[in-house]
Order: sequence, then C-alpha cells, then structure tokens
Amino acid sequence: MGELLAVLAGALRISTPYTLAALGGALSERSGVVNIALEAGLLMGALAHAVVAHASGSPWLGLLAAMAAGVAVMALHAALCLHARANHIIVAVGLNLLAVGTGRFALKALYNSAANGPRVDGFETTWWHAVQELPVAGTVAGTPLVLVAILLVPAVAFLVDRTVLGLRIRAVGQHPAAAETQGVNVLRVRWAALLLCGLLCGLGGAYLAADQHQFTQGMSAGRGFIAVSAVVFGQWRPARVWVGCLLFGLLESLQISLQSSSVGIPGQLVQMLPYAMTLVVLALAASRANAPRALGQPWPAGR
Repeated sequence: MGELLAVLAGALRISTPYTLAALGGALSERSGVVNIALEAGLLMGALAHAVVAHASGSPWLGLLAAMAAGVAVMALHAALCLHARANHIIVAVGLNLLAVGTGRFALKALYNSAANGPRVDGFETTWWHAVQELPVAGTVAGTPLVLVAILLVPAVAFLVDRTVLGLRIRAVGQHPAAAETQGVNVLRVRWAALLLCGLLCGLGGAYLAADQHQFTQGMSAGRGFIAVSAVVFGQWRPARVWVGCLLFGLLESLQISLQSSSVGIPGQLVQMLPYAMTLVVLALAASRANAPRALGQPWPAGR
C-alpha cells in the first residue's frame, strides 16, 4: 500500500508542469490559435525563475519572473501570428528553438557554464516548509505549485464555461465572424487567451526550476509537446486535459518505481513506457478529436 501511495503522489507531482502548460494550451487553442510553443513557455519560465531566484535569494520573486517570461513568449507568439499573420506552427517551432538558444546563451553569459546554472533555494526555505511537515500535504506537494495546478483545473474550467471571457474565447475559436457581429474584438480575445497561456506556462517552468533547484539546459525535456497531446486527448476541455496529464504522470511515476525495483524488466523498455503509451492514447483520441472550427485560421480571413 505504501508503494502504491508513493506512485500516486509521484504522479501528482510529475503531472504538475504538464497540467499547467496544457491548461494554457487549451485556452489558446479554444480561441483559435494553434499553440505548440508550450515547450518554449516552460523553458523560458524555468530560466527566468532560476536566474531571478539566484540573484534575489527569493523563490517568490523567481515565480513572478517566470510568469513574466511565459507571458513574454506568448506575446511574441501573438504578435507574429495575429498581426504579422505568420503560420502558427512555424512560429511555434521558431519560438521553441529560440528558447533553447536563449537558455544556452544565458548559462554561458551569466555563469560560464554550458549545461546548468548554480543551485537556487526552493520554496521549502520559506513558510511553505511548515506545510511540508504535514503528513499528507508534505508527501504530495513538494512545492506550492502542485496545489496551485490542482486548483487551477476547476478555475480554468469555470473561466471557459461560466464567464464572459470564456464565452468569447469559445466564440472566436468556433466562428470568429459571428462573434465579431456581436461586437467581440477577435484579436483582443485571442491576445488575452495567449497571455493567460503564457502565465500558466511560466508557472510550469517555475515548478521545474524550483523542483530541481537549478536551471539545466533543455530541462523542459519535451514536456510542452506532451502537454499538447494532453490537450488533444482531453478534447480541449480543462478537466479532461487534466486527466490526460495525470495519466502521463502516472506512467512516468510507475516507470521510476519499476526502475528502482527488481522486476526483471529491461530498463530501456521501462523508460519508453510513458512515451509509447502517450502515442497510443493520442492516436486513439485523435480519431475522435473535435477541434475548434477556426483553429489555425487567420483573422480577418479576407486579408
């Protein structure tokens, strides 16, 4: 029973950056903007958190910097896609490559390192240490961002389904022309969705840096792309998206548990388990995907 609880707790922690990025991706794509730049948002958020937390000694200031970095990435995405009318996928690929290069440049320029930055204090050095002493919360939540991610799932679902902004996001993603006839500014709504996405990706990046107590080159390790697959798996619905993130987190936690046990399964097979299952699940989900109708379509359409 103890091993099972450890696996489940690990799944919850591991799924945190996936959840934060995927919730942001669901928002931006519900507005009609294809977004595979979640990887860039995570990586730049992690870099900003580590640099500011190291310079200031405060993980909370690092958290604010991470959110700002994520917003900056998605603001660039919005400017290029919504105003320059560039292809959404090409822009996202460029942003992902830019984030990798920026990480390498920052490590070399700031710390004369090609691989990783200096150690930074995590949230356990603050008042959060008292929470970690609790029997259940301490096991599940290594950082406050685990609980933040859980709380954001119903919050984002409420925003999408029950608020005016959510209604407008859904409207411009389904039929922007009809939304505009009702006085909705399509570009402004898409900007808002992308900036919210950036803020969530920045939180996910901060979790990575705080959890590992440093920034490491390429530390996002494809999590942004897994988050994109979770968005498709969850049919762009926040609660279902979270289920997809938890599934991948569970597989990765199980992989770690199997590697540390003596079950006789080859290590390479265990390591590929989460990614292989992700491909299977995504292939099954894609066949019934019901994407927003205006996803990837520029606006105004006639230009």
